[in-house]
Amino acid sequence: MQLSSLLQRFNEPETLKMAKLGRELRAQGFDITDLSLGEPDFDTPDHIKAAAKKAIDDNYSHYTPVAGYLDLREAVCTKLKRDNNLDYTPAQIIISTGAKQSIYNTVMSIVDKGDEVIIPTPFWVTYSEIVKMAGGEVKIVKTSAENGYKITAAELEAAITDRTKLFMFSSPCNPSGAVYSKEELSALAEVFKKYPDIFIMSDEIYEYINFVGHHQSIAQFDFLKDRVIIINGLSKAYAMTGWRLGYIAAHETIARACEKIQGQVTSGTNAVTQRAAIVALTGDMKPTEMMVAEFTKRRQRVMELLKEIPGIVCSEPEGAFYVFPQVSHYFGKADGDDRIEDAGDLCMYLLNKAHVTTVTGSAFGEPNCIRISFANSMENIEKGFGKIKEALAKLK
Repeated sequence: MQLSSLLQRFNEPETLKMAKLGRELRAQGFDITDLSLGEPDFDTPDHIKAAAKKAIDDNYSHYTPVAGYLDLREAVCTKLKRDNNLDYTPAQIIISTGAKQSIYNTVMSIVDKGDEVIIPTPFWVTYSEIVKMAGGEVKIVKTSAENGYKITAAELEAAITDRTKLFMFSSPCNPSGAVYSKEELSALAEVFKKYPDIFIMSDEIYEYINFVGHHQSIAQFDFLKDRVIIINGLSKAYAMTGWRLGYIAAHETIARACEKIQGQVTSGTNAVTQRAAIVALTGDMKPTEMMVAEFTKRRQRVMELLKEIPGIVCSEPEGAFYVFPQVSHYFGKADGDDRIEDAGDLCMYLLNKAHVTTVTGSAFGEPNCIRISFANSMENIEKGFGKIKEALAKLK
């Protein structure tokens, strides 16, 4: 069969690939501990579920506006003002089927063939692949562990060319957990001030899972705000991964462009989810605070467990729910016929021998690392790390 050449431009997400392999082994009867997916192990809070049930009873079962219900877009604006002191109108908000679609809409609205898109490492696996789908050229900027895996103003400026169209980053960062301070964002903003044709996509999906202070958005700088596209959603903060709702906040021109693209791809987002989202965004935040408190405990325990494994180097994440250790100590080592040449080999070794799913750092632009999620119970975290430690001890 002759299929589209588009399929050759991008790769399957490693995060989903590892989850799929884990499910296949679990189906064969193996005891798999999942430390790969970025999915909170909590259930959606009851008040949000109640809103969804009411929406069904109220017959929210019809097509929705492509941009999202007006009162939901108003709720997003309320949230942005309340939590971020940012002023947006409903016309600047587009509701999508997950933050991933929001990112897709954004890139497809901005990037043409040959445009350069700057992405600092490490980055979420889908950023680069969507740019490739759009025909853009990915320009990777390697950051350093010593600088907390955050791009500096000097590194940013050195990467900019006359073909730079978009800058994509996340804070808190998936996978490193890096969180940009207001001062660090201000330094980047000053660079962007010199280049008025560059757009900035700020992925803030992990906003509330922040262990070091109040979230800072690069959209807070007025001279830059019209070029910033904020990406956010409900999956992480409200344990609503399966509900599939994300949104952008952007200049109205960009919002309308995203609406046009979405209208030909999925149309409007699920009606029941949208009604529940209004309650999530405007309602009780105590369940979210409870989840963050638990993630804080898990982070501490994970760092303790990592220190017990020889050769692992890892900084403490400032946000999100991952650790991103350097594992190159194990490259070149072997356990019988299993030889570890890179992080991908190590992840497959841990899957097949330890029965623990992780994700190779090469998927995130850092080939010496692996990503380990602590969005799982403390019991499973301790069990998984115990199996990882045991397996790595066999590599000689």
